[in-house]
Amino acid sequence: MTTTPRPRYTCGIDAAMDVIGGKWKVLILWALDERPHRFGELRRALPGVSEKVLASHLRELEADRIVRREVRDEVPPHVSYSLTPLGRSLNEALGPLGAWGREHVLGGATHRAAPAGDAAGGGAAGGQPATGVTQREAATQ
Repeated sequence: MTTTPRPRYTCGIDAAMDVIGGKWKVLILWALDERPHRFGELRRALPGVSEKVLASHLRELEADRIVRREVRDEVPPHVSYSLTPLGRSLNEALGPLGAWGREHVLGGATHRAAPAGDAAGGGAAGGQPATGVTQREAATQ
């Protein structure tokens, strides 16, 4: 498999957006922040993503060292995906972006409880919403 070289970046935001670009990558990171998932679990957790796009995004995130793919030698094979330390740090960096979206786009209507040690109101995966609405529902409201 050949990969195309990364373009020259003009700033850190440009470089970060290249890593998380695409409709589903941030939501993949969000799901994996909760716990490791198998491919089928991720597909069910992200309604609307195609198998092809999910597989492609997971390969790209793995190549960027954001996601770890673990294969267990079982029959049938057991493959799970989890965040690397770099992926967890990326989710932490996305926390303020999520807070901005909740405040300015969602109008603060869906507030999530802050995880331990996060006074800003939640990381990218950010804990459970205080309203009883699931995270996925909160993201689509």
